[in-house]
Amino acid sequence: MPSINHESWSKRLSRELSAAWAIARKDMRIYYLKPNIIVSGILFPLFMFLAFAIGKNAPPGTLIPGLISITLLFSASSIEPVSIPIERRVKTFDRLLSAPISLYSLVSGESLSGFLYSLGIACLPLAIGIVVFSTPIVNAPVLVVAMILTAFCFATLGTLFAAYPTENVGEVMSMLNTVRLPLIFISGVFIPISTMPEIGQEIALISPLTYGNDMIEYAYTGRSLFSPLLDIVVQVVFILVFQITANYLYKKFNE
Repeated sequence: MPSINHESWSKRLSRELSAAWAIARKDMRIYYLKPNIIVSGILFPLFMFLAFAIGKNAPPGTLIPGLISITLLFSASSIEPVSIPIERRVKTFDRLLSAPISLYSLVSGESLSGFLYSLGIACLPLAIGIVVFSTPIVNAPVLVVAMILTAFCFATLGTLFAAYPTENVGEVMSMLNTVRLPLIFISGVFIPISTMPEIGQEIALISPLTYGNDMIEYAYTGRSLFSPLLDIVVQVVFILVFQITANYLYKKFNE
């Protein structure tokens, strides 16, 4: 009897993982090259970064960690707020909800598409830092972990905001940007957290980008505000909170 239960559990897990990957693959095929995703996921963070970096008296190579952080933030959270409202409009999202899979698979699959897109885009500034500016990486394993956690964290955040029951992409993006834009300025990307006023330092503690950027800075410079282990733990907590909240909202709005 235990073997039967184990087999049943294994089959269900395999089915859920296959469903999540199918959803991610569908988004990759349809949405990755849409103009609004290219603008919000690539061009917008690039131009924003350049606008703030031009006035800095620092070698360009030292700005690469911040560019990676911003790229991960925007690119990871740009797929789902576009794909899900569009699919609500054409009624394909209803079919996903009625499919014999759990909401966890649906949320994970949508997040996975943003996660993979973000990692691919973030490799561009990473490669530019290595090839063009010869920016040294002190701890490559930490950088890999930081990019993976940060990308998945903000991909899940994008899926969470896309739970809002609308067929209008602009509505979701407007709400999302009220969170994404402040995160840039309170998370140590442009202004070191240690130089912020005390209230700014306290607010920075509730930003997931703070911990992702801190890990990326550590990977490049060997210096960080928190220990890498703390950064990892906090980001995992944010991912779990975003995932659980997203599942609750999709269930609530689609009952």
